[in-house]
Amino acid sequence: MNAEEQRALAAAFDPNRLDPGFYENPYPLYAALRSFDPVHRCPDGTYFLSRYADLDRIYRDRTAFSSDKKQAFAPKFGVGSPLYEHHTTSLVFNDAPYHTRVRRQIVGALTPHVLKAMEPDVIALVDTLLDRMEARRDVDLIGDYAAAVPVEVIGNLLRVPREDRGPLRGWSLAILGALEPVPTTEQLATGNRAVTEFCAYLRELIAQRRRHPGGDDDLLTRLLSDDQLTETELAQNCVFLLNAGHETTTNLIGNGLHLLLTNPQSLQRLRAEPQLIATAVEECLRFESSNQLGNRLVVERTVVRDVVLEPGTYLTLCIGAANRDPEEFADPDRFDLARQPNRHLAFAAGAHACAGMAVARLEGRIAIACAVERFPDLHLVGAAVRGRRARFRGFASLPARVG
Repeated sequence: MNAEEQRALAAAFDPNRLDPGFYENPYPLYAALRSFDPVHRCPDGTYFLSRYADLDRIYRDRTAFSSDKKQAFAPKFGVGSPLYEHHTTSLVFNDAPYHTRVRRQIVGALTPHVLKAMEPDVIALVDTLLDRMEARRDVDLIGDYAAAVPVEVIGNLLRVPREDRGPLRGWSLAILGALEPVPTTEQLATGNRAVTEFCAYLRELIAQRRRHPGGDDDLLTRLLSDDQLTETELAQNCVFLLNAGHETTTNLIGNGLHLLLTNPQSLQRLRAEPQLIATAVEECLRFESSNQLGNRLVVERTVVRDVVLEPGTYLTLCIGAANRDPEEFADPDRFDLARQPNRHLAFAAGAHACAGMAVARLEGRIAIACAVERFPDLHLVGAAVRGRRARFRGFASLPARVG
């Protein structure tokens, strides 16, 4: 694609009208936007930003930019709908002091001591899943593996009884699916139903936990200790914890395995140098970011690359594009599992950096390392099926054979 074609591609981009090919490979479009229109004005008046330096600045600036999304979600979900109530109450779409207070409780429950104590249970879970895969031989690396790990880990952190965990993944997928730029009527209906069902279950779990509190490493008990949280805020932030911990970590594990299985030299190197697993996970997060898009609302008049942004302007921050910005990353389209430094934005940055990033990294390291070590002949078979989401990049299905 020559420069004029790239310029035309960038100029015509509308995130509300995505071509099917975008879901398979958005990176040529992202490159065109970075080069020719890094602060792209969309047809609906919002802006789509794709440069690393701009995203890093905006994520760290809590004065000129807000995470509050009531203005954006009112027409999208309808004020009073379950989806509106959830997404305008959860931690991620709020500012200080509410965001700070709730985040403190979550981070406080995920200390290095707690993470170290979690590791044996995560390894045992992964080994059990790998045993099942070995017995079957033909597997789906998403449904049989990547998706199963975070649901169990978040279930343990919230002390959800194992027999109650069946609906958790479906609820999470439905609620997050409604965050797509243009959700369908079916996505909205399914998402609203999922919020209602999940909150009904959580009200019972919260009542039980009030009667029988857990320890300091129990996230729900810690949230209950904040007497400023209403019952609605408490339930909706538990929903958020499942969603934040499930979809993105599933994608991290699935994307990571796909990258290694389609880059045999990298896979061979990781098997020969297993100590590289930490930097390999960071490169998976950069190269195929689980969460591709973020958002901010302009609350103070500001300028980004000579573009004046007035209060009330809505921004989409393209993490997937920023994480391949050549101004920040040398040879950015090369998958380099030993890349250092690697200051990717997969977990955002600043005060809103993902509160559970250490848990996601722990799960990713164990799940990816154990799978490639256990199955030296692991390989993909059939056609991988992309999730067809703009915001969350991953696979719906990843057929493979373990030997």
